[in-house]
Amino acid sequence: MWTQILILVAGLAVLTGGAELLVRGASRLASSLGVSALVVGLTVVSFGTSAPELVVSLTSALEGNADIAVGNVVGSNIFNVLLILGLSAAITPLVVAAKLVRIDAPIMIGTVLAAFAMAWDGRVSRFEGALLTAGLVGFMLFCIRGARKESAAVKAEFDEQAPQAPVKRWVCVVQVLAGLALLVAGSNVFVDAATAIAKAFGVSDLVIGLTIVAAGTSMPEVATSVMAAIKGERDIAVGNVVGSNIFNVLGVLGPTALVAQGGIGVAPAALAFDFPVMIAVSVACLPILFTGYTIARWEGWLLLGYYVAYTAYLGLAASEHDALPLLSATMAWFVVPLTVVGLGVGVVRTVRRERALAKQFGRPGGS
Repeated sequence: MWTQILILVAGLAVLTGGAELLVRGASRLASSLGVSALVVGLTVVSFGTSAPELVVSLTSALEGNADIAVGNVVGSNIFNVLLILGLSAAITPLVVAAKLVRIDAPIMIGTVLAAFAMAWDGRVSRFEGALLTAGLVGFMLFCIRGARKESAAVKAEFDEQAPQAPVKRWVCVVQVLAGLALLVAGSNVFVDAATAIAKAFGVSDLVIGLTIVAAGTSMPEVATSVMAAIKGERDIAVGNVVGSNIFNVLGVLGPTALVAQGGIGVAPAALAFDFPVMIAVSVACLPILFTGYTIARWEGWLLLGYYVAYTAYLGLAASEHDALPLLSATMAWFVVPLTVVGLGVGVVRTVRRERALAKQFGRPGGS
C-alpha cells in the first residue's frame, strides 16, 4: 500500500513538471503564431491534456470494461468543471473571454446533451460514435477558421509588446511536446496506483471510473489549469477546461464507441445520476461565466464544495450508508436552490448593468 502511495506522489511530481513546460510553451507558441491563448487552450492544450482519457477509455472498452470507459468520460467532465475550474478560480479570479461565453460554452453544453441523448437507450452505438467523432472534426475546423481571422491582430499586439524578444517556434513546439509527454506519463502512473488502491478496498468499476480514473486522467488538466492561473494565463486555464470537456465527449467517447464491438454499454446508474450531474454542471457554467465575464473566488469555492458533495454522494451510495438520504435532501432542498437563486441574481445584475452601459454610450450626444 505504501509503495502505491509513493508512486502516486511521484506521478504528481511528473505532472507538475509537465504542466510547467506545457503552459510556458503553449503561451509562447500562441503569440508567435498570432493566435490567442484561448484558441490554444481550446485546442492544443485541452486535446493534449485529454490524451490520458482517450487511452484509458479505449483500452477499457476493448477489454470489456464499459463502466470504466463511460465513467471516465462523465467523471472527467464533472471533475473538470467542479474541481479544476473551481480550484483555478479559488487561486485567482478568472476573467473570461466573451467568445467563450457566447460560443464555446454553449458548444460544450450541446455536446453533453447529445451524449446523453445517444446513451438514453443504454448504449452508445458505433454509428453514434462515428457522429461524435465527426463532430470533433467539425469543431477543429471551426477553431482553425476562427484562429485565421484573429491572427493578424494578435500577432501585431505581440510584436508591439515584445519587439525585442523573438520566439523560436521550434523551441515552443519542443516544450509543448515534452510537457504533454510528461503529463501523459505522470497521469498513467497516477491512475495505475490509484486504481490498485481502490480495488484493494473493493470499490466498483463504475465508481472507480467516475472518481479515481476520472481524477487521475484529469490530472494533466489540473496541473495545466492551476499552473496557468498562477502564471496569469487565464485564457489557457479556462479554455483548457471547456476544450477538454468538448474533446472528452467528441474525441474520447466517440472513438471509443466507434472501435468497440457493438458500441459501449451505459449503466442505468450512470444514466439516472451521473449523466444529469454532468449536464447540470455544464449548464451552470453559463451563468457563472456570464456574471461579469469573471469567475470570482467565491464561485470557485462554490464549485469545489459541489465536487466534495458529489464525491461524498458516490462514496455513501457505494457503501449504502445511512447518511445518504440526509445528504441528498440537503443538496436538493437547500444547497442547490440557494445556488440557483444566487447565480440568477448575478445574471440579472449583469444584464441590467450592460443595458445601462449600452443606453449611456448609445444615446445620441451622450458622454
